[in-house]
Amino acid sequence: MSAANKDAKSSRKLTFLYLANDVIQNSKKKGPEFTKDFESVLVDAYSHVAREADESCKKPMERLLNIWKERNLYRADFIQQLKLAIEDSNSPRPSEEKKAVKRSYPKVQEEDDDEDDDYRSHNSPHNTEVSSTQPTEELVKALQDLENAASGDAAVRQKIASLPQEVQDVSLLEKITDKDAADKLSKTVDEACLLLAEYNGRLAAELEDRRQLARMLTEYIGSLREALMEREKKLEEYKQKLARVTQVRKELKSHIQSLPDLSLLPNVTGGLAPLPSAGDLFSTD
Repeated sequence: MSAANKDAKSSRKLTFLYLANDVIQNSKKKGPEFTKDFESVLVDAYSHVAREADESCKKPMERLLNIWKERNLYRADFIQQLKLAIEDSNSPRPSEEKKAVKRSYPKVQEEDDDEDDDYRSHNSPHNTEVSSTQPTEELVKALQDLENAASGDAAVRQKIASLPQEVQDVSLLEKITDKDAADKLSKTVDEACLLLAEYNGRLAAELEDRRQLARMLTEYIGSLREALMEREKKLEEYKQKLARVTQVRKELKSHIQSLPDLSLLPNVTGGLAPLPSAGDLFSTD
């Protein structure tokens, strides 16, 4: 695999990794020595493939590592070594700001505050939108990615269905009587092997994506439920505040109505002469 890897294109090299994955997983119980044999070349193979690979190629490589880690096919430190081989490749790396997609969502938390201004600043529609936009976009992207999943690739399924019976039935090998026919069948078998290995790898990656999506949805729904509970709690709190303010308003209105109307009091200055001015008081006349 290592020798063939050097002269192949990125997509072809990825197919070799899928083929290795197929052998590694199938040999876990039947022949674990293959898993150990691959360990000695996987770091170099991963580094070589990643060096010329773009993001569309690196993502499936990372998926394979997640599958191997989940199924305990290799030690965690070896998986980390393979991840570093991808990250240390000479191909353009994403900026530090573009971190790996985080598959969990923080719980929506709000600080309790009696001050209206603080509540509005922490729980305004704008802030709520910012906190919920990112996980929503990630979910939409994950769902869109699954639209082009391997299980929906009718063209590849048709190719597999169209494979000649000779590549699937060992008993038919007896019909081969000359070297040319054997060479032709050998080439067909190699192509079928690569096709099936690649498709199996894509299906395994799709399965991993669907598991991740299921976890994302579960966590996202949980965060939305907690956010809803917080909103309901705040709504009830402000309903009580509204009731208290309404009661104060009602009492104030009643109190105002009970006050005497000063306009109805008698005119105490009516009929009396006006008071003398200061000049009149000190006049010598």
